[in-house]
Amino acid sequence: MSGGVDSSASALLLKQQGYEVIGLFMRSGATDEVACAVPKPGSLPILSTKSHKQGCCSASDAADARRVADGLDIPFHALNFQESFGRIKDYFADEYLAGRTPNPCVMCNNWLKFGRLWDFARQVGAERIATGHYARIDHTRGPALIRGRDRAKDQSYVLFGIRRELLGQVLFPVGDFEKGEIRDLAREAGIRTADKKDSQEICFIPDNDYAGFLRRYRGDFETAGEFVDPAGNVLGTHDGFHRFTIGQRKGLGITFGEPRFVVAIEPETRRVVLGRKEDLERHTLEAERLNWHMADVPETFRCMAQIRYRHDPAACTVRHIGPDRVAVEFDDPQYGVAAGQALVCYDGDRVLGGGWICSPNPTVSSAVESEAYRPQPAAV
Repeated sequence: MSGGVDSSASALLLKQQGYEVIGLFMRSGATDEVACAVPKPGSLPILSTKSHKQGCCSASDAADARRVADGLDIPFHALNFQESFGRIKDYFADEYLAGRTPNPCVMCNNWLKFGRLWDFARQVGAERIATGHYARIDHTRGPALIRGRDRAKDQSYVLFGIRRELLGQVLFPVGDFEKGEIRDLAREAGIRTADKKDSQEICFIPDNDYAGFLRRYRGDFETAGEFVDPAGNVLGTHDGFHRFTIGQRKGLGITFGEPRFVVAIEPETRRVVLGRKEDLERHTLEAERLNWHMADVPETFRCMAQIRYRHDPAACTVRHIGPDRVAVEFDDPQYGVAAGQALVCYDGDRVLGGGWICSPNPTVSSAVESEAYRPQPAAV
């Protein structure tokens, strides 16, 4: 329970369906002062918060979640994940400083919500784990992870990393509803979060200032360098390649007579390559650190694939080129392929699985390649 309308409505729906519901709040992103209770052996620490910083995992969100739980008459635990969440922050910083574009929401789902949170859920006797994500589980096909009915809110992309063996224990109560229906449901039930604004920022960067966060979190580092065109001609200078991502057009700090886009980032030389839209075209990419939801994965198969959260799925052929690596060839050119983002494969509305894009910058080492950043199996 994050304190938002979706997870609040999920708890309501589960209770209406006859489940015995336990509310869990994952305190992770804000830096407010906290006071942790002494945990029982083998359990996670419980916390109480002392401030009201906004954000999807803030003290005020914890208070909202607790009030909803009280109104539904269900047990509630606020879990102190701040130390574990340092792993997400490290990943985020490592990727940006390596010239890649991270996706902390996918990593948070993999490592925390369907990792450590599931560990705690089993400690308190839970048999299922439910979240407020707009996605669905189809038990007639596997079970299979499929898109939410509200395509504008569908979040199956950020859930591709859930381990296949865990899908049978996962519930997405709001996945069969439109967002407006969920707000109406919560409003009719008197849930205080019915009209609460959706969170738009990364929870540990509530001001949306990525560069400022990196400077505060990592201290002094030097990423300033040159803007160049695809031929290597110097166009100007920038004050840090960590401020840019592939496909970016606005906020470059340099003007031209026509639109220019970030088409490549070279961390070794600190160069940011600017080009025209056609320079962003990519027919192929490679992805690694794969997680499949299929029992038998073909060596080569056709599918639709997304290369970022807000991307129209594109027809492609996926071919295995190693034990944990695939090459993807698109029927039509794609724009803004960014190393570090997730590639997610679909068959219609079903998630087949996916991995992490490691090209078109294959020389850049990914933070998720290291053992420390691999998804860890949940401990029994």
